[in-house]
Amino acid sequence: MANSTESLDLYARVEDMLENEEAIASLYTYYYDTLSNLSFDSLLDVGCGSGAYLAALQQRFPSVKAKGIDLSPVMVKRAQEQGIDAETVDLCALEGRFDVITAVFDMMNYLPKEALEGFFGCIREHLNEGGMFMFDMNSLYGFEQVAVGAYVTEDAHRFLAIDSDFDGDVYTADFTLFEDAERGCYARMSQTIQQYYHTPEEIEQCSKMQLLAAEPISLYGLDEADKWFMVLKK
Repeated sequence: MANSTESLDLYARVEDMLENEEAIASLYTYYYDTLSNLSFDSLLDVGCGSGAYLAALQQRFPSVKAKGIDLSPVMVKRAQEQGIDAETVDLCALEGRFDVITAVFDMMNYLPKEALEGFFGCIREHLNEGGMFMFDMNSLYGFEQVAVGAYVTEDAHRFLAIDSDFDGDVYTADFTLFEDAERGCYARMSQTIQQYYHTPEEIEQCSKMQLLAAEPISLYGLDEADKWFMVLKK
């Protein structure tokens, strides 16, 4: 089941409540270090979200022409407010080619297995010859030991509850948000977001690209890797 625009928009409304800024900043360094060793003029970020990654990237690589796309209009609007070239469009409907394509912080896990082959076809179509696709995705340990469980948080105007489970292939998170509305009343919003477990071997086979790196990483200081950082070359 593909995640709806409504579920992605709800995630956008609570992204700042999830307390993972330090882990995300650590993840970004894997991209920046890899990009520092490349010669490239253009970059596309798929699933750009609110644009935090692209904003930081443009400071490090000011001469690179960077663009972001996302299926959530709420996310894209926030990215645009930061001066980022962002668009609400599906990758396969986008025009143009790029030297580098990135997909940061779990974006690959939002694709069910049956969508991988078509997605990689669009990745290859939008990469220049010799171009790189780099991304991260959750490991089995990341799903089983880090992501699952109940999470509750609140601020002055919002109360968020997340209940999640993993069945070995599909991670399901039920989001319930109570947000302060007019006259002291709270509006209730609920959506379900799903992610899908993929192995590096499955990804390499589906990609029909050259695997340059598949690095296990731990963003939370745990004994086992909770993510894979991967680099593919067209």
